[in-house]
Amino acid sequence: MGIIVQKFGGTSVRNSEAREHAFKHIKNALEEGHQVVVVVSAMGRAGEPYATDTLLSLVDHPKHMLTSREVDMLMSCGEIISSVVFSNELKKMGMTSTALSGAQAGFLTTNDFTNARINKVDPSTLQKYLKTNDVIVVAGFQGEDENGNTTTLGRGGSDTSAVALGAALNADYVDIFTDVDGIKTADPVIVKHAETLEVMTYNEIVHLAYQGSKVLHPRAVEIAMQEKIPIRVRSTYTEDTGTLVTAKKDGLIDRSINDRIVTGIAHVSGLTQIKVEATGDVIDVHDQVFKHLADAGISVDFFNIFAEGITFTVPSDKLEKTKDILGKLQYQFEVVENCAKVSAVGAGIQGVPGVASKVVSSLARQKIKILQSADSHTTIWVLIKEADLEKAVIALHDEFLTE
Repeated sequence: MGIIVQKFGGTSVRNSEAREHAFKHIKNALEEGHQVVVVVSAMGRAGEPYATDTLLSLVDHPKHMLTSREVDMLMSCGEIISSVVFSNELKKMGMTSTALSGAQAGFLTTNDFTNARINKVDPSTLQKYLKTNDVIVVAGFQGEDENGNTTTLGRGGSDTSAVALGAALNADYVDIFTDVDGIKTADPVIVKHAETLEVMTYNEIVHLAYQGSKVLHPRAVEIAMQEKIPIRVRSTYTEDTGTLVTAKKDGLIDRSINDRIVTGIAHVSGLTQIKVEATGDVIDVHDQVFKHLADAGISVDFFNIFAEGITFTVPSDKLEKTKDILGKLQYQFEVVENCAKVSAVGAGIQGVPGVASKVVSSLARQKIKILQSADSHTTIWVLIKEADLEKAVIALHDEFLTE
């Protein structure tokens, strides 16, 4: 047996009771003959003593006077505390263990504080400790830049830490443990009858992640896809193997993956649609709008370019800044607030006629107006009013995923 990486999220390490379940998974892996590297998130969620949001509240985030470098010093503490507590409890149970920070585990990152990207993972120190320990516990979500500054990887960064370690160690697979039993066909809060998917391709899950599914961080999936590291998304509280995320083989979907058109329904709320009318040079409008919004750090999504102008969406919290930029450019524009994007994602969409028709018809039956749409080989997107979000997700799920 080779190395496996097990990542435990905040709810899986929040207290001794939750950690007991995590320890069972570690014991099972050791008994099977694996070497185990554990990646942990900060303990709990906002309001709990050592959660990241709680630490940020100590400096009145976001109204603090700190630099981003100093914010990273603070935010990294949650995972450091978690890794040391976790390692100590493993030792109490008779296992040999040691805790490492992200930097000690070999994570070299960019210096984009609070949202750094991993440049390299040097696992040599970790491999040395593996020779004398049953378990290595690594603080997720963090690393250091070339100047030795502590950096963090952005929200969901512990997933990225785990998969990057899996790639660097040539692990057999990476287990992502959470409080759900796998990746669902839709948000179970909205679709009560959503099912757990047994197997997905990297391509499917990366699209679901970018379209609003919060089970796996998109950057983690991208690394796994590049390095062909299998991921299992599992519940900390059961022995189920959860959802396997794997690759396509020889140009075909793995035989264990059902030939399905749509794999899941994802959604993003809190969007605003903006339509800019070109009263003069339309090429100039196209160029200037995107350039000025990019310079202001505003991410544009779901855009369509027409001869008469452009239509796009921005996060609603960026609306006032966007309006100010367009006003200074003296462009005429319309705003539609309180929008949401719903996506049907599946490797089987490509080349199959009638999928778009089913999307439109299922929404029409619920009297849901489509404000904008787009499609790719694996995804069909529709923009709707946020008030229709739950109806739309249920309608599309029932159309494609309910027998």
